[in-house]
Amino acid sequence: MSNISASLVKELRDKTGAGMMDCKNALNENNGDIESSIDWLRTKGLAKAAKKSGRVASEGLIAISSSDNFSAIVEVNSETDFVARNDTFQAVANTISSLGLSSSNIDDLKKQNISEKNINVENYITEMISSIGENINLRRMTRFESSNSHVSTYIHGQVNEGLGKIGVMVNFKSDSEKGSLDELGKKIAMHIAATNPLSVSIDGIPSETLERERNILIEEARESGKPEEIIEKMIDGRLKKFYQESVLLEQTYVIDGESKVSTVLESLSSPVEIIEFVRYELGEGIEKASDEDFASEVDSMVSGNWL
Repeated sequence: MSNISASLVKELRDKTGAGMMDCKNALNENNGDIESSIDWLRTKGLAKAAKKSGRVASEGLIAISSSDNFSAIVEVNSETDFVARNDTFQAVANTISSLGLSSSNIDDLKKQNISEKNINVENYITEMISSIGENINLRRMTRFESSNSHVSTYIHGQVNEGLGKIGVMVNFKSDSEKGSLDELGKKIAMHIAATNPLSVSIDGIPSETLERERNILIEEARESGKPEEIIEKMIDGRLKKFYQESVLLEQTYVIDGESKVSTVLESLSSPVEIIEFVRYELGEGIEKASDEDFASEVDSMVSGNWL
C-alpha cells in the first residue's frame, strides 16, 4: 500500500510515540492497518521506546561544542546518572551538540541528519532509547554566533571533554587579543556557573520578574507597620540588593570576592562588553518521579501491562 495518508501516520505516531518515518514504514508494511502496524513497531523495539519516552528523564548531561563562528549548548536527559556516565550516551550528547553548531533552534536540530547513521537526530534518539533501555530526551539548545565577537565556554562537574552538569556560554565584544579574552571569558563563565544571574544588566530583567519581585517586597515591607515614606526607602534598598544578587554586572565577582563584575570589565585596558550569556544546569525545572510513581511502574510491569 503506497498511498498512506498523513492523518493515518499521525494516528499511529500518537498511539506509539514512534518516529514519523518509522510509522510510515510500518503502515506500508501492514497495508495501512493500525493494529498490525503497532505490533510491527513493537517487534522492531520502536513502540517499546515510545513507552519509555513517557518516563521522567531528569539526569543526563549538558554538552557544549564550538567552531570558528558558532558555539552550541544542549541538554540531553536520561533517567539515571548511571546511563549518563555510559560511553554510548556521552557519544549521543556529543553528536547532538556538534550538530547544534549548524542549527538555528531545537526543532531544526531534531531534523539534522547524522551522516554516518543516515538518520535524523529525532529518530536517532528513538533508536538510542531502544538500545540503551532508558528514556532519552533532547530538552533544549542554544547557539551563539561569534563571527564578530568572542564566545567563552565553561563546563562544571565535567565528566568528559565538553560534557558535565552545568554549562555556560558567554558572548563578548572587545578589541582585546583572543588570548586575554579566553582567560577573562573562562573566569566570567565560572562566575555565572556559580551565581546563576538572571540577566547581563538591570535593563535585561524581564518586566514581569521585576514586577513580581517589587510586589513581594512591598508586601513584606508593609507587614513591618512602618510609614509609607519609610516603606519606599525599604523597597529601594531591597531592590538594590536584588540587583546585586541577580544581575551579572551588579554582582560581586566571585573570583576576587570584592569587585563588582562591571568594575572588573571597566578596569581592563580595552573595553569589553558582555552581549549575552546562557547557563544550563542539568535537570533544573524538571519534576522528578516520586517513589510512588516508581512503585506504580514496577506494579505495571508485574501485571503484564508493560511493553
